[in-house]
Amino acid sequence: MRVRPVSFDVLVEQLADRIAALGPSRLRVLVDAAPAARPEELAEALVDPLRLRGRSVLRVSANDFLRPASLRFEHGRTDPDSYFEDWLDLSGLAREVLDPADPAGSGSVLPSLWNADTDRASRVSYVEIPANGIVLLDGALLLGRWLPFDFTVHLDLSPAALRRRTPADDHWTLPAFDRYRAEVEPATVADVVVKFDDPRHPAIIEP
Repeated sequence: MRVRPVSFDVLVEQLADRIAALGPSRLRVLVDAAPAARPEELAEALVDPLRLRGRSVLRVSANDFLRPASLRFEHGRTDPDSYFEDWLDLSGLAREVLDPADPAGSGSVLPSLWNADTDRASRVSYVEIPANGIVLLDGALLLGRWLPFDFTVHLDLSPAALRRRTPADDHWTLPAFDRYRAEVEPATVADVVVKFDDPRHPAIIEP
């Protein structure tokens, strides 16, 4: 295994090159990381470089596919097993985003299903993804879920960095990420693994 330090800008450009090289058909790309790593920032940074490479991009966040509060909090608001197993509407994410974004799918994607702040349906409109379009999804605990992706990036935080960068009020989620690391081993599943203990100095982990 080799750890190759890169700047954030170089990381973005290299990922954009790899994604664009996968071919002209629709693609479903995942940036997977704990909230402390802010995967949405890397996903957002990829949008313009991919568009410059001639690709249409739709940004989607897994946070817009949470289950209703009555289901998420059935075992309390700070239960790490529920956070790991029950918070995300996996079937809704597959049905409304990943399956229609398949090259053979309808191309009609719903970018948001549930507003967790209001605990109501988002009521957004469907978006048509062209034949060369890319759905770029960010979220946590998404690998090893039998969700169909064409390219996956995992931002890896050491347990110490995860604890340090997670707000104290959210430390109850840490056992869920310990479980994710032990059961899913995301660093062995993702197409690209980036060491992200210090976001100013990422490093690509290569086999």
